[in-house]
Amino acid sequence: MNAINRLLVIWLTAVAVGPATIYAQKRADYEKERYGFFLTDNRKKLRIPFEVHSNLIIVPVQVNDSDTLNFILDTGVSTTIITDPTALIPNSLRLTRKVTITGAGEGEAIEAYVAIGNTLNMYGMRANQQNMVVLEEDVLKMSEFVGIPVHGIFGYEVFKNFVVTIDFIQRELTLREPGTYRYKKRHGDIYPITIEDTKPFTHAVTLLADGREQPIKLAIDTGAGHALLLNRSSDSRIELPEKVIYTQLGRGLNGVINGNLGRIEMIKIGKHELGNVVASFPDSTSFGIKLPNPNTRQGNIGCELLRRFKITMNYQDEYMVIKGIKRKLREKFEHDMSGLELKAGGDDLKDVYVTFVMDNSPGEQAGLLPGDQLIFMNNRAVRNMTMNEIYKLLQKGPGKTVDLLVKRGEDLFITQVTLKRMI
Repeated sequence: MNAINRLLVIWLTAVAVGPATIYAQKRADYEKERYGFFLTDNRKKLRIPFEVHSNLIIVPVQVNDSDTLNFILDTGVSTTIITDPTALIPNSLRLTRKVTITGAGEGEAIEAYVAIGNTLNMYGMRANQQNMVVLEEDVLKMSEFVGIPVHGIFGYEVFKNFVVTIDFIQRELTLREPGTYRYKKRHGDIYPITIEDTKPFTHAVTLLADGREQPIKLAIDTGAGHALLLNRSSDSRIELPEKVIYTQLGRGLNGVINGNLGRIEMIKIGKHELGNVVASFPDSTSFGIKLPNPNTRQGNIGCELLRRFKITMNYQDEYMVIKGIKRKLREKFEHDMSGLELKAGGDDLKDVYVTFVMDNSPGEQAGLLPGDQLIFMNNRAVRNMTMNEIYKLLQKGPGKTVDLLVKRGEDLFITQVTLKRMI
């Protein structure tokens, strides 16, 4: 190589590794070493798409450079939890010790591991040197409920480190660096919140009945799919509605949560009044007695109610902003009208099975049994439907019919469920 060619190579190399490239490399190195949660590339604001399944916010997360995983965004869960331990390669985790976890549910405490020094990525939000709890087995089985793989739950650290706006219409989160968000009246109405034991609480909800107003203190819980949960053991003024059904309300870390479902005549959240709200009243054995300081709260509000608003949570300055979505506020609160409990199964979670049939329900009258597989619903292949679509179909309205092709063992049969509002 002659002298001119050598100079040309040197010049081209200098161009390729110019100031911008060097700066980008330095920033990448800095971000790998930076501790805690932050937005990459010096951003002040970041938009992140999310999906909603069974009223739960599902966000894309990578753990230690893994494939993209599905996490539930939960306003109050204090620690990142890997619910599906098969989602990560075992040797990618630094497991340090075993712990016992107690949570909602009627079962016993469960065993889990603490993994230290992990990295989380979510569309330009990064967190370094994070500890996680890794369950020994997927006891929550959220994948069966929502119909897509669910690998973990996180949230508190996201809300603690950023001002978070949840837009249920656009299906988009907006994260802003603290101090960069400025409240404006067009954003909605502003209400104080308190952060207690990593959970946000509000006094902006009032029960209305018989001309009386009863303010209550509720946790704001994006990790719950229901509308409203009321803990009767915390307040003697909270009465069970006249008409209720006893059923499985959900699952917690320690198993099934049973209790009653009924309707609240009217509630007010901020200035918005909502009628005939479906409310859960869990048994104290699976919920109330397992809460820290249970008498200081009356329950929580979940995403079936929250999805009717555009919400901004500002943990740093302890307020939230809610803006009602008119067409969502007009939607009725409904519950399953079939008496069936279902789960997704199969390797791809596209098969749907009956797990429970309520006594004297439309499902029982249609001759359905636990273990039955639903093949077609109203001439649509169940494998082509989401669990959201199936749940909505079974809430379509009293008197509506749902035609089913069902597989039981090796046999196929046709039946019809005539929906009935049971609460």
